[in-house]
Amino acid sequence: MAKRLIPLLNRVLVEKVIPPAKTNAGILLPEKTAKLNMGKVVAVGPGYHDSQGKLIPVTVKEGDNVLLPEYGGTQVKLGEKEYHLYRDDDILGTLHD
Repeated sequence: MAKRLIPLLNRVLVEKVIPPAKTNAGILLPEKTAKLNMGKVVAVGPGYHDSQGKLIPVTVKEGDNVLLPEYGGTQVKLGEKEYHLYRDDDILGTLHD
């Protein structure tokens, strides 16, 4: 059983972040509240080579919080955890506090 997946080329392994359904005080949040499709980068590939052979590195790094497209990515299950594998250029942006 694989314990760690290192993506190839310009792929990024992301663990999706599920927003809480209620606050710490126990107040239920409505389902219609705008939810960002976000995740945390777990691993990144080395990048890819352009037509001249130059290495184009991945633009995100492990630990980044990212905004994900509504659809896409490949679901990957490692042990009991579920992850999604995206191409670097499919990721919409990074999220900062």
